[in-house]
Amino acid sequence: MNNSARVIPDAQLDLRGTPCPLNFVRTKLCLEQMKPGSLLEVWLDPGEPIEQVPDSLIMAGYQVEQINDRDQFFALQVRHPIRRNER
Repeated sequence: MNNSARVIPDAQLDLRGTPCPLNFVRTKLCLEQMKPGSLLEVWLDPGEPIEQVPDSLIMAGYQVEQINDRDQFFALQVRHPIRRNER
């Protein structure tokens, strides 16, 4: 995870106020609708959401690229991986 460079995401998803595990489910559903290689930025609350969602996404095979602390929430950038059969 590189926190230095700001990359423009292909889509954004505001899940502030959304409880676990619903925030993970909504993130995963959004990623499944995106093209391989696309970057999604998800806004998550501090505490359990930012602690659980990135780990769950990694376990599901997604690439977490950045996590940025933005005062009242966190911006998580996650990429839909390009798999061999999707090239």
